[in-house]
Amino acid sequence: MPSTESTGRAGRADSTDRKTSGGAQPYVPARGGIPALRKAAADCRGCPLYADATQTVFGDGPTHARLMLVGEQPGDQEDRAGEPFVGPAGRLLRSALGEAGIEEDQAYLTNAVKHFKFAPVTEGRKRRIHKAPSLGELTACRPWLAAELRRVDPELVVALGATAGKSLLGSSFKVTEARGALLSLPTGTELPLAPQDEGRDGDKGEQGGGRRFLATVHPSAVLRAKDRDEAFAGLVSDLRLASRFLEDAGRPG
Repeated sequence: MPSTESTGRAGRADSTDRKTSGGAQPYVPARGGIPALRKAAADCRGCPLYADATQTVFGDGPTHARLMLVGEQPGDQEDRAGEPFVGPAGRLLRSALGEAGIEEDQAYLTNAVKHFKFAPVTEGRKRRIHKAPSLGELTACRPWLAAELRRVDPELVVALGATAGKSLLGSSFKVTEARGALLSLPTGTELPLAPQDEGRDGDKGEQGGGRRFLATVHPSAVLRAKDRDEAFAGLVSDLRLASRFLEDAGRPG
């Protein structure tokens, strides 16, 4: 029986005539919710990253979650499983969410880039080493994140690290300048809305739509930190701000 990886690559080979330089927008369906997006994203060839990745790793969680957490890209374990945040960083994130008082079923988890970008290392044990996505790859995949925001319609978006923040607010974003402050996700950001989504029933009709925004570090940065306990405490502290916002926003006026 062929492996999932070999089968996936064979399927991708059938689509080599599709252009990969135009970004994801042509693949984003005009209608349907998160399941429709997830199904369509499985065939995305909007950038060259699909060719080496095992599969698309789309967002997961309640389809109308009040909180959306956006990371950078799937890692090795996520690429193999087809689910976001199932590796070491994901386990640490779930632990931090628990300590912050946020139930996992309150949050929709996704990434700015939906395919795993890596460099193979063949010395000794064969491994696949994470590589940060380029600005071009981030831009190509941005229509999926825009569509997820439209469909899930969260009250609060948390950017986990610089790449997620740049996808949401543009290339000048810096975690160090925005971290830990509850901000508005403004209209006119560089996160484009799909033209065919404009005016869909139930949408806010305007980018940003009054959503709030919070930036913190990516959980993988906590794993790499010299003082992991201190870094983890900082992540929990930021997420507690998100927890308080959700609690306050849920109270009757």
